[in-house]
Amino acid sequence: MKLDVICLEEDAFFALIDQVKDYLGGENSTPKKWVDQDEAMQLLNIKSPTTLQEYRNNGVIRYTQPRKRVILYDRDSINDFLEKHAKNTI
Repeated sequence: MKLDVICLEEDAFFALIDQVKDYLGGENSTPKKWVDQDEAMQLLNIKSPTTLQEYRNNGVIRYTQPRKRVILYDRDSINDFLEKHAKNTI
């Protein structure tokens, strides 16, 4: 097994780190306000689109429909829903 070692000067190393952070969105990037169905289901930890539709129909989480087949969900209302159902531990 052959290992290649890459040596960088300190300034070059930190410049490379800054480029990677910029490419990935930086450490201070804010999450998107509106998320698609897949991300909403992931945030809610649900697997069924029917459950998500039920939440939408019952007014549990906010959504917008900018086009006929595009439905986006409000990340803040999802977080509020999760906080509302959070249980405090002793």
